Amino acid sequence: MKVNPVYQRNLKISLHGPGPSDVPDEVLKAMSTPTLGHLDSEFIKIMDETQDMQRKVFQTKNMMTIPVSGTGSSGMETLVANLIEPHDKVVVIKNGVFGERFADEASRFGAEVVPLELEWGTVVTPEKVKEILGKNRCQVFFLVHAETSTGAHQQWLKEIGEIVHEHDALFLVDTVTSLGGCEVKIDEWGIDAAFSGTQKCLSVPPGLSPVSLNEKAMQKLRGKKKKARSWYFDLGMIEEYWSGGQKRKYHHTAPVNMIYDLHEGLRLILKEGLAARFERHRKNAEALQAGLEALGFSYVVEREKERLPMLHAVYLPEGIDEAKLREEIRLNHNIEIGGGLGKFSGKAWRVGLMGHSSTEDKVCRLLNVVGEVFKKHGIVNDAELGLRAAEAVYK
Repeated sequence: MKVNPVYQRNLKISLHGPGPSDVPDEVLKAMSTPTLGHLDSEFIKIMDETQDMQRKVFQTKNMMTIPVSGTGSSGMETLVANLIEPHDKVVVIKNGVFGERFADEASRFGAEVVPLELEWGTVVTPEKVKEILGKNRCQVFFLVHAETSTGAHQQWLKEIGEIVHEHDALFLVDTVTSLGGCEVKIDEWGIDAAFSGTQKCLSVPPGLSPVSLNEKAMQKLRGKKKKARSWYFDLGMIEEYWSGGQKRKYHHTAPVNMIYDLHEGLRLILKEGLAARFERHRKNAEALQAGLEALGFSYVVEREKERLPMLHAVYLPEGIDEAKLREEIRLNHNIEIGGGLGKFSGKAWRVGLMGHSSTEDKVCRLLNVVGEVFKKHGIVNDAELGLRAAEAVYK
């Protein structure tokens, strides 16, 4: 049998964009495990183990903690379809692409969206949250924990959660880029519902969206006057498949091999240990930052403590055709780097150090390649500037 020529191409790329990230061999191997039926008793055991491990990574005891069939945006739509009713007032922090996306989604489901517009690259403070909730009685409050379009790391989630609950609203959070790369404490921070994606710091191929809802959120879901406006994402029905013991009620055919993948990805995360994993991301981010700044990059997020460890949004030196350089690096060195979104398009790169892509050797190779390309085009005189700066951090 001839191999499809598509798969004879050089498809081995180091993924340093905003997602997906590099996938460990163990996870890729898990995907090739023979497929079971989605109601098979052995597969149900895998489902239960996956839920348990997902709870540990989310740092929650929420029973409704499952992977939704679809990429990260499917998790967003799941929360909107199940927790927001027409005419609900929803306060949305808009400080990047993904806050804007949630606002769009909520409005499509009939919500009255109250946006708090912030400068891209900044985060919201508890004082600002208190101010807007004092003026707007709402049913839902939403923010993005790790804004992938700007590299901004939202702080003060526990304090913000307390303020949201004082105003008797649900606290919803996008953890697509943060989960598995930095602390996400669902229970401790008072997050009522969150969604994520497998393709970022979990280092699992795109295709599932881990979600977690606490009992308060589930009470809102069960108390709705009408059914969820999405059949596919109706958690009232999906719950009977994921939480039905050995007697599961069919809803849709689960993506069996993708759940194998997530199971293995979560196992590797817990084997490494959350604290060790977060420290790895932090240390590699420190080294990459030193290297990028030595090469003349500057960060979109001005305050260092508000920068993400797994996604670096950086301005290039003036006068550079960023897209041309990214393409050269991709074609000649097999490294993918992301371009800027929205107002940063053509001005910035988004460099990912997510999950399996966040290692010392990959940071050094990335900086070495960028340094070589910059020297070739006369942007720097010394190709090793960035590499030496990173090595100083590691030493």
